[in-house]
Amino acid sequence: MRFGEQWDPMRIDYALKQHEHWYVGDGLYSDGEEFAWDYYNGFVIHPMLLDILETVGDRYGDWAARKEMAVQRTKRYAAIQERLISPEGTFPPIGRSLAYRFGAFQPLSHMALRGELPDKLAPSQVRCALTAVMRRMAEAPGFYDEQGWLNIGFCGDQPEIGELYISTGSVYLCSLVFLPLGLPAESPFWSDPDQDWTSRRAWSGRSFPIDKSL
Repeated sequence: MRFGEQWDPMRIDYALKQHEHWYVGDGLYSDGEEFAWDYYNGFVIHPMLLDILETVGDRYGDWAARKEMAVQRTKRYAAIQERLISPEGTFPPIGRSLAYRFGAFQPLSHMALRGELPDKLAPSQVRCALTAVMRRMAEAPGFYDEQGWLNIGFCGDQPEIGELYISTGSVYLCSLVFLPLGLPAESPFWSDPDQDWTSRRAWSGRSFPIDKSL
């Protein structure tokens, strides 16, 4: 549709309505009819729903009405993601497709790029949190193979977590964490001083904001 080709509104409408049916609350969609605790809200669901609605959302009234709610749900999920990053820059290895590594944080990166981070979440603390995760994973032995390609793994070379749809090429989905590179150098995301992220503040006994559901 964006490039003037034929497109099928019915398929898009079905996908949007199906995901609304799969919404379980507090910024989370189930990964299919049955809830699965994985990072597909990060890898696929929130970023693609926003992109779809911003591309075609003005074509139909009920699509347009979904856009603001999609933004609010993504912001809530981004807030959850930031709190999942431990003081050491780790996050729980839960669910399928863990070989996409820090690509799981696409929604948090996406909201930083859009300038729509949740309230009380400073851009520089998001920068520091994401940097800690990337360093923790990228500096692990076995991150690259002898030819310089990414290995399949979560924190190093861990082929046992590979699945039928995981390949050397597909693990480059991790690059979606770099969306804030689209921000100018003078953006607060890059220019503001370092700030500790939520869990680092919480686990060091310092003040941190209370969490609230959507």
